[in-house]
Parts: sequence; C-alpha cells; structure tokens
Amino acid sequence: MNSKIALAAALAALSLAGCAKKEAPVEAAVDAAAQATDAAAAAADAAAVAGDAAADAAAAAGTAAVDAAGAAVDATAAAAGDAAAVAGDAAAAAGDAAAAAGEAAQDAGQAAQEATKQ
Repeated sequence: MNSKIALAAALAALSLAGCAKKEAPVEAAVDAAAQATDAAAAAADAAAVAGDAAADAAAAAGTAAVDAAGAAVDATAAAAGDAAAVAGDAAAAAGDAAAAAGEAAQDAGQAAQEATKQ
C-alpha cells in the first residue's frame, strides 16, 4: 500500500512539474502579449501626435498662403493705383500739349490771315 501511495505521489509530482513547465511558456506568452499591447498603444499615441502636428502644419501653411495672397493683392492694387496716377499725369500733360498746339495753330491762322490782308 505504501508503494502505491509513493507511486501516486510521484505521479502527482510529475504531473505538477509538467503543469509548471507548461505554465511558464503560457505566462511568458501572456507577458509578451501585454508588452505588445503596450507597444501598440504607444504607437497609436505617437501616430495621434504626428497627425496633430501634420494638421497644425497644414493649417499654418494655409494661413501663410492666404496672407501671401492678400499681400500680393495689396501690392498689385497699389501698383495699379500708381500706374493710374502716372497715366493721369501723362494724359493731363498731353491735354496741355494739345491745348498749346491748338493755341499755336490759332495764332498761326491769325498770322496767316493778317499776312494775306496786307
């Protein structure tokens, strides 16, 4: 009877040892899965931060483009205003020259009439 108890105890010990050996890889796999989950969460956080940074950069680029376009419109309007002022001055000068030419033509016409009367 003692030998049967000893054999049963030995089998139980072997069985427990086998379970212990099987549990170690399972625990290691669970730990590895937990670490992989943590790494995936960290990667997701990093992707979210990168996405936010990209969105901020795109918004800043858009704002800069709008500002540049506004400055270009302002500069074009100012240049057009300056060109219009120069054109107005040139037109006024041309008008003055035409008036002077008209007066000169009248004077020449009068001089020609007087010359033909004599």
